[in-house]
Amino acid sequence: MQFIEYAKCSTCKKAKKFLDDNNIKYVDRAIKEDTPTYEEISLWIEKFNLDVKRLFNTSGMKYRELGLKTKLVDMNIDDKIKLLSSDGMLIKRPILVGDDKILIGFKEKEWMEYFNK
Repeated sequence: MQFIEYAKCSTCKKAKKFLDDNNIKYVDRAIKEDTPTYEEISLWIEKFNLDVKRLFNTSGMKYRELGLKTKLVDMNIDDKIKLLSSDGMLIKRPILVGDDKILIGFKEKEWMEYFNK
């Protein structure tokens, strides 16, 4: 599994603690330094039947700074994916990518259900 995080994010820290406490193996990846590519994001959307809107960090400073709340309405999916892949800080985190599922953000109940805890 791939755990994509921003190290300073408190939610990411909680998610990482959950994984460690439950002895779940993962590969750690820094979202800012190693931003998911256009190809990766496209694959997630297709493979997991994901709405691209779920990937945006709507509470982030960068999202507000760029005025994306109104701009995204007029953008096509291709442009949204290009935008997400251009800056990791625009992507909601943490993201846990497994073979059969992707978890976006940390909701402990959802993660517990996925891992049968």
